[in-house]
Amino acid sequence: MSLNRREFLHVMSMAAAAGMLPGTASAMSGGADKAAAAKASAEIYNRPMKGKVRLLHITDTHAQLKPIYFREPNVNLGTGPAFGKLPHVVGEKLLKEVGVEAGTPLAHAFSYLNFQDASETYGKVGGFAHLKTVLDMLRDQAGGQQNTITMDGGDLWHGSGTALWTRGADMVEASNQIGVDIMTGHWEFTYKEEEVLKNLNNFKGEFVAQNIRVKEDSLFGDAYREMVEANNGIGLYDEDEARAFKPYVIKVVNGERVAVVGQAFPRTANANPQSNFPDWSFGLREDALQETVDHIRENEKPAAIVMISHNGMDVDIKMASRVSGIDAIFGGHTHDGVPKTINVKTPEGGVCYVTNAGSNGKFVGCMDLDIQNGKLKGVNYSLLPVFSNVVEADAGVQKFIDDLYNTKYDNNVIESRRESAYVNKDRLGKTYGEILGEELAVAEDTLYRRGNFMGTWDQIIVNALREEHDTQIAMSAGVRWGTSVLAGETITMERVMDETSMTYGETYKSEVTGAQMKDILEGICENLFQKDPYLQSGGDMVRLGGMDYTCEPNAALGSRISDMRLDDGTPLEANKTYTVAGWAQVEAIGEGRLMWDVTADYLRRHKNDMKLKKVNHPKLKGVSDNPGIEAYPGEMA
Repeated sequence: MSLNRREFLHVMSMAAAAGMLPGTASAMSGGADKAAAAKASAEIYNRPMKGKVRLLHITDTHAQLKPIYFREPNVNLGTGPAFGKLPHVVGEKLLKEVGVEAGTPLAHAFSYLNFQDASETYGKVGGFAHLKTVLDMLRDQAGGQQNTITMDGGDLWHGSGTALWTRGADMVEASNQIGVDIMTGHWEFTYKEEEVLKNLNNFKGEFVAQNIRVKEDSLFGDAYREMVEANNGIGLYDEDEARAFKPYVIKVVNGERVAVVGQAFPRTANANPQSNFPDWSFGLREDALQETVDHIRENEKPAAIVMISHNGMDVDIKMASRVSGIDAIFGGHTHDGVPKTINVKTPEGGVCYVTNAGSNGKFVGCMDLDIQNGKLKGVNYSLLPVFSNVVEADAGVQKFIDDLYNTKYDNNVIESRRESAYVNKDRLGKTYGEILGEELAVAEDTLYRRGNFMGTWDQIIVNALREEHDTQIAMSAGVRWGTSVLAGETITMERVMDETSMTYGETYKSEVTGAQMKDILEGICENLFQKDPYLQSGGDMVRLGGMDYTCEPNAALGSRISDMRLDDGTPLEANKTYTVAGWAQVEAIGEGRLMWDVTADYLRRHKNDMKLKKVNHPKLKGVSDNPGIEAYPGEMA
């Protein structure tokens, strides 16, 4: 049973008295402020302003409107220069690195440790109604909303059944209700361009992305211009520079000028279907970023320049070391909940404070800027977990959520890229809540996804694919989004949609040779463990069902994957062909049913025997001393 509010605050108070709660990190000194730690109170959301401007940050909420469980990774390997450095430190080593005592609520928030029992004790996290309450408290403590900027780092419009069925529109309204001032994006671009522009028209804040351009052919054609004109000019911010969106905005906060630069996910065109955004190009565009920052410094005279980024933390850390003039980066994409800033030396000898605020609405990043005489002197940063059994739900946002769940599924829904599968007729006339509340099975294992190689939720998905398409092997993309389910908890359709809902969720059946399978795994492994963050595209290792393999992350490209075998132990032969099922093809459109329906039917069929017989964790070599892995359930050498 979860602790109630009074019991929870008592636990926090006891932890504070024992010195178990970290004080506010002193980003200027780079270490823990022991005086602040000694004074930490049970009211973890009591954060009086320590500066003139307060920046609030959420990211990668993945459309989770209601409180959820989310297990942090026990495998987050860093290779090359990232070895042993945050965010690539997990479990007990992470707690030691950030000064959090094991067995406390904060230890549960920031690590995978004791996840099942701790979740049962402390309850769910996040939820937009609870998020709104935390944001309002932090704004009030800063002297009012006029002294704050609230930023969202992207992956806001995607990741749930309601987001898919409304094409992200529900999350636009949710972000308006909680008071998001500025955002950038990634999975937002997996909707069609006209849907993106329509949503941005309805967003009351400002969208910024310095690294998105309109393609030359589109600038010279009529179709794109007509789409832009139909959306009040959104989508063509600067024709001369072919900028689709504003690169930055200036906010005057508490009398100080603060610039916020946007950096959308640079690899969108590699990772997502380009057919959804045929007129836009993405990229890191480091040189253009430096030019933008130089322009801001010279012409806007800000007290501080910050960047809202969806690069991923390793990319942000490298970018901070190469681009001068950015004071802080509020990062996303990699879902890393890092409770202190990473202080990076910039080319001109300054410091850029790099942060990342986790995912699923689980955390709020809070940074106070100490500005004196128009100059930034330091920052004060906290990453606050949103414990939904402690924080009261905001009544207005809760009503919005309740009304949304009472919306009826109708013929306007688009679930697939295939027109014949736009609408699921079995759902017509039912409310979103009725559809998502269907009880499919009871979990016998703790179900989670996050981690470099494999998760128990992923095993259910690949098992479902193999059974659906009668194949030897199944592949599922190594995406990081998806909530967790506790052992003994009912698996509802909503939890299935959390793992699978996207605009390109069609399944397929194919054939590959053993040699092709090795090439696929080597390529994905290179993307994940390439030592240069600029050459990574994000995501984790593809999840496999029906086969095992050995992976050596520190080896060279072409030498990381070995000993590929089917579940029965038969080695894969280079010239032999094997049947493979999968989903979420980027360039092609699968002919199979949508992944959420495949998974739901699998759970219905197996609801009386949900214990996982096997999880296809690969054997790992050469990482036993890596602080980014702990309690690995597979074999290690």
